[in-house]
Amino acid sequence: MIKTRIILLVVSVALIAIIFLLPKVVIENDAPLASGDSTAQTKPEMHKPIAPETGNAIKAVRSLYEKSSEKEKNAIFADSLADLYREAGKFDSSAWFAEDAAKFYGTPGSWTKAGDQYYEAYTFAVDAKKQGMLARKAQDIYKQVLAENPKNLDVKTKLAMTYMTEAPMQGVALLREILEVDPTHEEALYNLGMLSVQSRQYDKAVGHLEKLIKISPEHIQGRLLLGISLMETGDKKGAREQLEKVKQLDNDPAVQETVDSYLKDLK
Repeated sequence: MIKTRIILLVVSVALIAIIFLLPKVVIENDAPLASGDSTAQTKPEMHKPIAPETGNAIKAVRSLYEKSSEKEKNAIFADSLADLYREAGKFDSSAWFAEDAAKFYGTPGSWTKAGDQYYEAYTFAVDAKKQGMLARKAQDIYKQVLAENPKNLDVKTKLAMTYMTEAPMQGVALLREILEVDPTHEEALYNLGMLSVQSRQYDKAVGHLEKLIKISPEHIQGRLLLGISLMETGDKKGAREQLEKVKQLDNDPAVQETVDSYLKDLK
């Protein structure tokens, strides 16, 4: 029941769903770029109906993209298509076009965008085979971005999370490396807290998430998970304080309903 309510609340629903289906990870105490080609690529097709305005824009820009033979123009069209497909919720198509644009521009920023789009597509993929393919694409691109700038901890954090379906301990190790460099990195703290909840290591979750909300007091997902973790460790007072704070921070009806269900459990 707790897992279901977390999935309903957290913004990246698909990723959280994936996380809760992962093998139980034991999180122990301290113990110009070129795109990778390890995964076969296929050109995306226009699929599933989308909002008419966005669909018309995609159709128009894609027509220009397919008719043009000028590389620079095609890169501009591809970058626009990446944004349009993302707006339409077609994350795999968005990723493909973002990568196509990055092949022309070759900048760290363009490759980071492509990696981010593959990462987003991975978080929303349902099919296990597709998840694996998208994760590997994101990994290939992120590794190349990091080869140019190893200090990009945001990219390294996302890279870590791409390992969670197939090599979770490798991902956890990367997250720990990030915190060794920057103990205040919000996403690394949140992800380790989330993974600790997933593996039912609530004491560890409390440690990570308490650090997180000291740094970012309005981190709603972090406070929710902290409230759940405190509840699971028997600290009902602390859990209630965190859950009440979540209600104050977000008046969305779905959030209110979810938190109320937890507060009911504390009575």
